[in-house]
Amino acid sequence: MEPVDDWRTAIEAAGELSGPIAAAIVEDHGDRGKRAIEAVGEGRIKRYRDFTVVVGHEDEYVVEDGGCDCADATYNLDPEDPAERCWHAIAVDIADAVGAVDHHDMWYSEVREFL
Repeated sequence: MEPVDDWRTAIEAAGELSGPIAAAIVEDHGDRGKRAIEAVGEGRIKRYRDFTVVVGHEDEYVVEDGGCDCADATYNLDPEDPAERCWHAIAVDIADAVGAVDHHDMWYSEVREFL
């Protein structure tokens, strides 16, 4: 099987996360890609009426318009380079493409009050 050049196009066409597509994600994003794939596989991407949230091991992170509120996105990534993304944002892209987003018909801001 040939290597995947553009994993976003390939995953949308396939509708699933195959081995070559996962390898392309890891090649593009390294450890962030691995963590994103794990999060999708574990069903940790939640979409509420107001936000998409990725459940991390220590906290929940809001991903909105391709950006994330995590420390990695805030301090480590170049905001001028759209290829640099935290694993939470990558996970949302993957989950959207394969239909692996867990939808909740409620407002995240209301759920957050109970946490």
